[in-house]
Amino acid sequence: MSDDAKQPESAKQPDPVVTDELVTTRHTLTTPEGELAYTARAGRVVLWREHVEDDVFQGRKPRAQVAITSYTLDGADPTTRPVTFAFNGGPGSASVWLHMGVLGPKRVLMGDAGELLPPPYGIADNPESLLAVSDLVFIDPVSTGRSRAVEGQKPKDFHGFTADIESVAEIIRQWVSAEGRWLSPKFLAGESYGTTRAAGLAQLLQEELGMYLNGLLLISSVLDFSTANFERGGDRAHAMYLPFYAATAWRHGFHEGRSLEQVVDEARAYAARDYPYVLGRGARLTEDERADAVAAVARLTGLSEDYVDRADLRIEHWRYFGELLREQGRTVGRLDSRFTGPAASGIAEHMDADPSMDAILGPYAAAYQHYLHHDLEVRDTGPFHVFGKDVIEHWSYKEFENAPVYVIDRLSRAMRQNPHLAVHFAYGWFDGATPFSAAEDSVAHLQIPEELRDNLEHRYYEAGHMMYVHGPSRIAQSADLADFVRRRSGRAG
Repeated sequence: MSDDAKQPESAKQPDPVVTDELVTTRHTLTTPEGELAYTARAGRVVLWREHVEDDVFQGRKPRAQVAITSYTLDGADPTTRPVTFAFNGGPGSASVWLHMGVLGPKRVLMGDAGELLPPPYGIADNPESLLAVSDLVFIDPVSTGRSRAVEGQKPKDFHGFTADIESVAEIIRQWVSAEGRWLSPKFLAGESYGTTRAAGLAQLLQEELGMYLNGLLLISSVLDFSTANFERGGDRAHAMYLPFYAATAWRHGFHEGRSLEQVVDEARAYAARDYPYVLGRGARLTEDERADAVAAVARLTGLSEDYVDRADLRIEHWRYFGELLREQGRTVGRLDSRFTGPAASGIAEHMDADPSMDAILGPYAAAYQHYLHHDLEVRDTGPFHVFGKDVIEHWSYKEFENAPVYVIDRLSRAMRQNPHLAVHFAYGWFDGATPFSAAEDSVAHLQIPEELRDNLEHRYYEAGHMMYVHGPSRIAQSADLADFVRRRSGRAG
């Protein structure tokens, strides 16, 4: 029996009184296909759970208030109009990036690498918004954005792999049921850790709720964390990152006279065969083999042979970001290696901060909060957390104790269960957080029959993790995502 049950009725604490807090506004958006009239609902909804104590049903209890923003096309048929649920990653990030970067009806004006705009930045209509083909629901997981646990609940209870998936799944179920959208084509759009979440969600929604999906939009995906584990992942991460290093070196002028495609293809080939052999041999390499390997890795990465030799042929990514342009006194970005910034120290082991994150955090934080207040008319003055405080550092992966986080099996199961489930993968050539070659390797290891591989599609962009900060990539990606949703919701053309 719980402690509460042992107390007299008068001593029990009543459940906090919480309700949905949504503001409804109406808007129009001019797109290349015509004018869209749509309704926005922004604010927070209550995350409920059914509570059973001593085998007695105690009713529904509030657990959190979750910030969402939904956009629905006025007058659309709910049985045919698709809906896309979108979130970012971290873990611990609000959905502001996808919302204001590529999917939503408004977008941030911030400039790009080498030509950043000064504060206070700006906002513009987004004629390429996915709203043209799908309703949109943006979700901020608990402790991100304006989402909070309710009084008496522990925020940390939401900060873990399974707890996160279960809470986001319940928000999706509640929205679909409240809006009568069970027969709508449904998509999940996730970025970075949001792709990890989406893979787990797809399995949970289908197996436990019977909510079958039409597609997943996985942007900068990470499905197997061992591909980025330089300390405990053996030598695999070094090979997985090599094509990204080569692309970055190309971007910064280390492969003059060659195309990006030529450089990446050579790096892919070396990373697939020769490099794993070299790393696996260790001290058994002959002098000639080692010299050849040092020369190859140095040429591909843009680093000096001396550095590669001293690093024992193993290039750790944080060190790479600080080393490539050391002689220029600059570091390259992790999220987007097109960006560079001044190094804090010319002798530091690695960069002190990510110049690409420095470039995008301010514009997105300011633009979204202005938009929330002035356009969506949400006047809450509470703090908005682009990144939830202490969430990332204390995130629980207890389900993967003594093993890397791995959701390839969950995505595979979801696809085998629902053979119509399609997956769109978006890659940035200059993404050092979830490098394209690591993601490609994960996709190659999906445990699905050959005929289901026709449900997979791949798109590449000459940008980084948030590839949409690059104007041409944003335009191309918007068209690619819209095309995917059209085709996979059963309404091509």
